[in-house]
Amino acid sequence: MADVPQHIYEMENILEKAVQKMDALEKNIAEYEDFQSEIKKLEAYYTSPQWKADYAMDEAGTFPEQLKRGVLSEDGIWNMLERNKELLSLIGAVTADSDDN
Repeated sequence: MADVPQHIYEMENILEKAVQKMDALEKNIAEYEDFQSEIKKLEAYYTSPQWKADYAMDEAGTFPEQLKRGVLSEDGIWNMLERNKELLSLIGAVTADSDDN
């Protein structure tokens, strides 16, 4: 029986790690895509009269100071929504590229 060259072990290790990382990425992408309905809820809230009323109440000091208020930040939600669009576009582009192969 011949000695196995070291690079076979190295390449096998790379293959196993690549498959693990791809499996994890596919799972995360699926979870992210499934979460889009929740992001749509947040977007609907952000564009609603309710958000405007909540924002005005916060500006008036109605809510406790220690309240987490990222959702009442105009830039916070807007930036997240824009980032979401970019990520969905990236996911779509990657999916389209893999469909072409």
